[in-house]
Amino acid sequence: MTQTVNPTGADLKRIATSIPMDTPVTMLNLLRFRAEAAYPADSGCTPCSGREAYARYSTQAFGKVREVGGELVYQADAIGRFIGPDGEDWDEVLLVRYPSLQAFLAMVSMPDYQAMTVHRTAALADARLTVTRSPK
Repeated sequence: MTQTVNPTGADLKRIATSIPMDTPVTMLNLLRFRAEAAYPADSGCTPCSGREAYARYSTQAFGKVREVGGELVYQADAIGRFIGPDGEDWDEVLLVRYPSLQAFLAMVSMPDYQAMTVHRTAALADARLTVTRSPK
């Protein structure tokens, strides 16, 4: 099983060219935390658990979500897998709604947003981010 945490340039290009930019989207986040956050040695960040590092990221990131007109719809601990491959278990699930794909892409390109992703990267052992069309 491939573990992924951060989007690639190809990921961003694929989504930006496959969905109209004005499409309202809700992002499904599946998160698996590291036992201990894996910060770069020169980060200056206090050691903590992956869950705590993600909380550092979330505190700042949800402000950016609101800044572009988005909202946190749902956040909960995952408690089990009913259907899925062995080993693909998740710790947390989030749904985050954005008024458009363009708003989401604008947020992830903000330098101050990008700076806070050090916490997200340190926190996560694996993640999935699925773009869904927001209900009307």
